[in-house]
Amino acid sequence: MRRISKIAGFGFLIWLIPFVTSCFLYSGEGEPLIDIFLVKTIMIVLFSIMGALLLILYFKGIAGNYLKEGIIVGLVWLVINWVLDLVVLVPISKMGIATYFAQIGLRYLMIPTMSIAMGYLVEIKRKGETKE
Repeated sequence: MRRISKIAGFGFLIWLIPFVTSCFLYSGEGEPLIDIFLVKTIMIVLFSIMGALLLILYFKGIAGNYLKEGIIVGLVWLVINWVLDLVVLVPISKMGIATYFAQIGLRYLMIPTMSIAMGYLVEIKRKGETKE
């Protein structure tokens, strides 16, 4: 149960922190306060940093099946972020679903990419250590 709440909590945090940050980058009317490309860059970099840090914290508590854990956490976080965006961001921005996925949603594929890569790396590293 602790593992599930950790996965869900971290999945929520990886969405919440960039979302709250973005609130400071847009006016009340939804217009960017700085160059839109800088806004997007800030969001991608922040999201990547948050993802990497939360994955490190998550994998510190895992004792095995690292690749499997990477797949699970990546897919769960992906779904959490899509659902939260569809419930919160899309209505606020009045963005259509196709536009959302083209401009934002597909970027979340970084989550399972990073988590699976990290799980794979730890898995092969651990297997190599046990052979020596």
